[in-house]
Amino acid sequence: MKKPLIILTGPTAVGKTALSIKLAQRIGGEIISADSMQVYRKMDIGTAKIKACEMQGIRHHMIDILDADEEFNVVVFQKKAREHVEEINSRGLIPIITGGTGFYIQALLYDINFTNEASDEICENPSGGNAAGAGGYRAELEALAALKGSEYLHNLLKGIDEAAAEAIHANNHRRIIRALEYHHQTGNLISLHNETEKQRKSPYNFTYFVLNNEREKIYENINRRVDEMIADGLIDEVKNLRESGLSRLMVSMQGLGYKEIFAYLDGEVTLEEAVTLLKRDTRRFAKRQLTWFRREKEVIWLNKADYHSDDEIVEEMMRVISGKLKV
Repeated sequence: MKKPLIILTGPTAVGKTALSIKLAQRIGGEIISADSMQVYRKMDIGTAKIKACEMQGIRHHMIDILDADEEFNVVVFQKKAREHVEEINSRGLIPIITGGTGFYIQALLYDINFTNEASDEICENPSGGNAAGAGGYRAELEALAALKGSEYLHNLLKGIDEAAAEAIHANNHRRIIRALEYHHQTGNLISLHNETEKQRKSPYNFTYFVLNNEREKIYENINRRVDEMIADGLIDEVKNLRESGLSRLMVSMQGLGYKEIFAYLDGEVTLEEAVTLLKRDTRRFAKRQLTWFRREKEVIWLNKADYHSDDEIVEEMMRVISGKLKV
């Protein structure tokens, strides 16, 4: 019998955190964060990380588990999140995946197999004839990225695999490189590989909620959140990370809020320009998140404009969950 799993996701600044706590209290659950940045310690303000006092006694997992110079990717997330799901279920509780990283959620939900995908692990331990030269090819791509920028690599990918280029942001040079590596190693398109993996059946009895709101409301929340981050000390947070030896080229420092403030601290932009860029980039990120979730299957959309309060939304979620999970 498939184990129960609840997904609560949506664009940034839509209100997932508060709603997830209310749901966990009602259903007897624990929360597993599906956020690619909240795993890092000492990165609290820029990630809008939930404070211990805000958890209201609900246990949270996958928060503050790594230092900012450690590697974190979808493969690591999938492994650790799967372990948490099994452990929570073993105690008779229901795991609630909460966060906005759709690719991570998909990887866990459908148990996507990454063993044949070009990745850091495969490149370090190549198998098969075509994979043997992966290290050299990766070095070549890294050199191109350093010389001509991520957008150049993104255009290369667009010429090979347009669907993959559409799904991967032009600044995410690590995923671009993996997609190019995959084609180099296998002769196949990573977008087709990912599409095949999406057809996999989930090992869980899941209910997948996407919380949404009117675009203007989301954008207002984003702008307000950024202003609050600056007021709460985001600049000092990034200063401290830089002074601890972290480079702006690290994956953790590529996150929204960190790369913009790094640019300000390095004198590339004024503070006002950095804040404007952060608000703009976060709005664009929210738009990409919604595009991703609209492509997902078996999703239940919850539009905040249709409800008077979070309590009403929780009641609707409970109605759906009760029928699906028999709780």
